[in-house]
Amino acid sequence: MGKDLWARRPFFTDDHEAFRASVAQFLDRHVTAHVEAWDEAGIIPREPWREAGRQGLLGINAPEEHGGGGALSDFGFRCAMIEEFARVNATSLGSGFSCHADIVLPYVFDLATPEQAERWVPDLCAGGKIGAIAMTEPGTGSDLQGIRTTARRDGDNWVLNGAKTFITNGIHSDLVIVVARTDPDPGARSRAFSLLVVERGMPGFTRGRKLDKIGLSSQDTAELFFDDVVVPAGNVLGEVGRGLPYLMSHLPLERLGIAVAACAGARAALGWTLDHVQQRQAFGTPIASFQNTRFAVAEMLTELEVTQAYVDDAVRRFDRGELGAVDAAKAKWWSTEMHKRTVDRCVQLFGGYGYMREYPIARAYADTRVTTIYGGTTEIMKHIIARDVLESR
Repeated sequence: MGKDLWARRPFFTDDHEAFRASVAQFLDRHVTAHVEAWDEAGIIPREPWREAGRQGLLGINAPEEHGGGGALSDFGFRCAMIEEFARVNATSLGSGFSCHADIVLPYVFDLATPEQAERWVPDLCAGGKIGAIAMTEPGTGSDLQGIRTTARRDGDNWVLNGAKTFITNGIHSDLVIVVARTDPDPGARSRAFSLLVVERGMPGFTRGRKLDKIGLSSQDTAELFFDDVVVPAGNVLGEVGRGLPYLMSHLPLERLGIAVAACAGARAALGWTLDHVQQRQAFGTPIASFQNTRFAVAEMLTELEVTQAYVDDAVRRFDRGELGAVDAAKAKWWSTEMHKRTVDRCVQLFGGYGYMREYPIARAYADTRVTTIYGGTTEIMKHIIARDVLESR
């Protein structure tokens, strides 16, 4: 009997495991049989979102008074959910859920007024509304201070103009947090930006094409356009001019979620590979008996478990309010590079079968490549870390 890569870690409690079981049941009933069809169609329908909302999976970390699960300081529940999605290779839907649950919802319940929270959070938790955040623009990438989307005050409203790209959940989104320049003065610097919530149906808000990616085929990624969109002042999230500080304070959670998903993806890939090398024969013997295979497995398992220990500790520090941007950057770049390296080596051990999309490892190979790019590239993460250690001396 080989090692169970998904054996319970001390990190998880009985409550986490009970929640994990409900996630696994949801995936078995509503997701796994449809993953390939969704990839072929290039889009996931809204029904899995509504079903996840009905089962309380989308808002587990949101306040109970607004329909959430109340686990505001226990990210372990989201970790269990992320791992179950990776186990069955439902990464396209998992990526959309993560954007909604780990990025959009925390911005809303952290920054919204009571009226805004009552208006938006229940529907986001129930899956009736899908959330997105629009930061990236054509030509800006990770340079948030280069954002050119503008919003000018007009009485009780803001008039929004600009374009965003690479927006997760862009096609299905009903509520989009848009980062816009609200102060044209070059001297305003970080105080020049604010967060505006644009809702489906606002005149002038349009969606471009669903972007044709090499991986995460059914994951909803789109261009968004804003042409004189009138956004009520009541849709400003937080304080005007505080947009960049809000982004900086929430990025650690986004990057932590990506790190958790990277470890889960590597664990899934290694599990599929262990099954394959024990069954597949070459020269009359299982390829698991070859020294090269055994050394590769040993190296990948060790890298995964060392990385997992760091990421699990980062989750605990986040729950205690102690995880800073630098440590989140370390977790993000290291785990995603480990994930990418692991999946590549697993494809090699599958041989020609690893290049066939009927095998989950092939789909994972295409899906994994973006993880070292989104949420801040590996190079940006290293810059954040080096700046902290060198400029503080």
